[in-house]
Amino acid sequence: MARKKKHEEHENHERWLVSYADFITLLFAFFVVMYSISSVNEGKFRVVSQSIVEALNPMIPMSATTLRFQPENQGGPTSNRAISIDMQVYKKLSEAIQATDTKGRVKVDQGERGVTISITDTTLFMPGEAIVLSEASETLIRVATVLKDFPHQIRIEGHTDNVPIHTKEFPTNWELSAARALNITRFLSEGGYLPPERLAASGYGEFHPIASNDSPEERSQNRRVELVILKALKDAEGKVISPGGAPCMVTGLPGGCEDPGL
Repeated sequence: MARKKKHEEHENHERWLVSYADFITLLFAFFVVMYSISSVNEGKFRVVSQSIVEALNPMIPMSATTLRFQPENQGGPTSNRAISIDMQVYKKLSEAIQATDTKGRVKVDQGERGVTISITDTTLFMPGEAIVLSEASETLIRVATVLKDFPHQIRIEGHTDNVPIHTKEFPTNWELSAARALNITRFLSEGGYLPPERLAASGYGEFHPIASNDSPEERSQNRRVELVILKALKDAEGKVISPGGAPCMVTGLPGGCEDPGL
């Protein structure tokens, strides 16, 4: 008589779920206890929550992106609400330069750092010199007039070409570029056109060219002074910070600063 085959017991492959469920339950209990003994900062919680939502949902509808850049105050023309204070600076500077510069020696651009005003050296100085020409005053004063009511920090940067200079006053292009930037800074501050705490000067010599130095025309492009209007700083509430560290005491534009009306 044939022996009956022993029935093999079914092996449970899902036993790990029991341990996993216990682990999740303990983890949940841990966070409940931690939450109950902690104080919640609503502002930080909102920032973290928003970051998580953006990370999990990278595809943001166009309508949501549009709303994010609108100010809380819905009064005033739509065009003013849609343009940031940095764009206002760029627009007003472009208009001011076009009114005075007929030879294209001054350029206004907008980049990652902010708005940059690039002025050729022949507009400001004699060759190899750092004394600001009297005829350059009109351009500099007009620029300062636009900027005086905005909160931005301003960096004045001197640049040269790669032709060496060896004089008693300027042994290298470092000294020449730095002296030119410093004299522009002194002109703006000592003349009362801009507050000195908003200004900084630096010289880059020939090491930040915007063109090659292979021809006289290209070298002339590299000999320049740039006024970089750094992007406006904002506090935790999104209001623009003035140079003294306090929010601007005006309203109407995104960031809390109104159009200076220049």
